[in-house]
Amino acid sequence: MKNSFFVGNVTISDSAIPLISTKTSFTDFMGAVMVRWGIRRDHYRVSPGLYAVGNPGPGSDVFVTANYKLSFDALRKNLTGVNGWILVLDTKGVNVWCAAGKGTFGTKELVNRIRLVSLDKIVNHKRLILPQLGATGVSAYKVKEETGFNVHYGPVRAADIKRFINSGYRADKEMRKVTFGFRDRIKLIPNDFMYGKYYLAGAMAFFFIISGMSGRGLSYKDFYGQGGPAILKILLAYFSGIILTPLLLPYIPGRRFSFKGFLTGFLVFLSLVLLKSAGNDYMEIVSWFFIITTVSSFMAMNWTGSSTYTSLSGVKKEMKVSIPLQIGFALIGVVIQVVGKFI
Repeated sequence: MKNSFFVGNVTISDSAIPLISTKTSFTDFMGAVMVRWGIRRDHYRVSPGLYAVGNPGPGSDVFVTANYKLSFDALRKNLTGVNGWILVLDTKGVNVWCAAGKGTFGTKELVNRIRLVSLDKIVNHKRLILPQLGATGVSAYKVKEETGFNVHYGPVRAADIKRFINSGYRADKEMRKVTFGFRDRIKLIPNDFMYGKYYLAGAMAFFFIISGMSGRGLSYKDFYGQGGPAILKILLAYFSGIILTPLLLPYIPGRRFSFKGFLTGFLVFLSLVLLKSAGNDYMEIVSWFFIITTVSSFMAMNWTGSSTYTSLSGVKKEMKVSIPLQIGFALIGVVIQVVGKFI
């Protein structure tokens, strides 16, 4: 990708270190918008290595981050007025938290990167400031043993980095607290919406085909009376799992995302019943209960990997229980709907 954030070089110990701006541009903004919608997400990265901000010297702090550009931008824009170094690890374009879980933001990569940039020749201290969310992937004592550098974990959010420094490199409870607020959830919705687009298209096509079935054969003449409503119900079920569930996440009972998605799907189904739009007979209405709640539940489970609410073991446990139930509900719904068309 084009590195529009370069503004020059800093020469220290005969090494020319790229100097970067702490101001984000319109290009950066549009890149962030595109990646939020899943466009070229796997390519939204910067080159690993050492960068400079402000007017750093041998005594300046070293901040470590991932080469996912959103993570990189979040750090640099919060270093305005700070003289420091940014050590970017090769996380294959994955953010700090996820990369730490996968091991790419880890001890081996950190040690290798320190050696590759000859960091001991750039700075005259042994202090590295890492994001707290990278702690699961880094063994501080091994980094110390192999490089001599000490790992200090900064705040959860880059917005608190200056306050962390001014507090004598100490993080208070608020800096250590991991939150998943309304704004955080909204930011993740577009990418998750696009992530499941093929599921949505497949489900809409499948139920459009079913909508034309009857004892007289296949007919799609009455789109607004048959195919249209079927597609709309699938779309509403998808919205329920991908949009409604995360928006209402803290207020929906239960811990499992699949159950939360089931509940929001039931609310959508109940709304259709009250609007007399759930079907033309009891069998069709019952079938849509199973189908809508299943689609919503399945799509809501995608948030198990996007939130702070679950762990890897928790995700595996939930999938082991929920997916068989979802398959069963989906089959029941489809069978009831198909059978109802031939009675």
